[in-house]
Amino acid sequence: MKEKARNLFYKIWYWYISTIDKDAEVIFMNFGFSNNNEKMELKKEDEKNRYSAQLYNLIATGVDIEGKNILEVGCGRGGGISFLNRYFLPNSVTGVDLNKKAIKFCKKHYPEKSNTFLQANAQSLPFSDNSYDVVINIESSHRYPQPELFFSEVFRVLNPGGYFLFADFRNDKEIDRLESQLKNTKFQVEKKQDITSHVVEALKLVTPDREILINKILPGFLQSLGKTFAATEGSSTYNKFTKREFEYVFYVLMK
Repeated sequence: MKEKARNLFYKIWYWYISTIDKDAEVIFMNFGFSNNNEKMELKKEDEKNRYSAQLYNLIATGVDIEGKNILEVGCGRGGGISFLNRYFLPNSVTGVDLNKKAIKFCKKHYPEKSNTFLQANAQSLPFSDNSYDVVINIESSHRYPQPELFFSEVFRVLNPGGYFLFADFRNDKEIDRLESQLKNTKFQVEKKQDITSHVVEALKLVTPDREILINKILPGFLQSLGKTFAATEGSSTYNKFTKREFEYVFYVLMK
């Protein structure tokens, strides 16, 4: 029942954000990353999204992506792709998401010629074999019905020697299964990092701003769910991370 309620909320959340957020206040949907107050240098316009951007920075520095052809699966509202383009200078970036309104938003706000946005299912990617140098997936695979199909699709569309930069969380009972799924897809694990404590640190730091935004854009009856979704300090999601009932991992995998 709780899972059905969460799924319903996710649908309402994405619809509501797409409808109400006319000023593009929400462009990142991830929990963020903080490393003992070591802050990367950001442009002024990116400061308000510092911790979400720092998660992308961690992932993008896993390998050299300058001049590469990148695919982000689960691009959401495109904040990550905008960040990658401006800070890492890839040759091209393709963003796919299942949510039609998210793709429409991305096409409107990030019209650069090097960008391509498509509505697509992560478990059935509409690309030829050996199409991309790097595939990025951040904090969305836990929502996929069959993540092993997604991992197989990533392996298929990557060029030989290409990299899969993957970050997401699982509960403490699923975390070992996740690694088995990745290895069964024949990826070579180049790096694995448990970043749970860094995610918790970021969540604590962003809670005041996120609660202000939630109270601003969500009606009262959705605010509690909104805080759970955003994992603000004190929410059930936040508490699961602090108790390590949820674990957040970052992988660099090579085909």
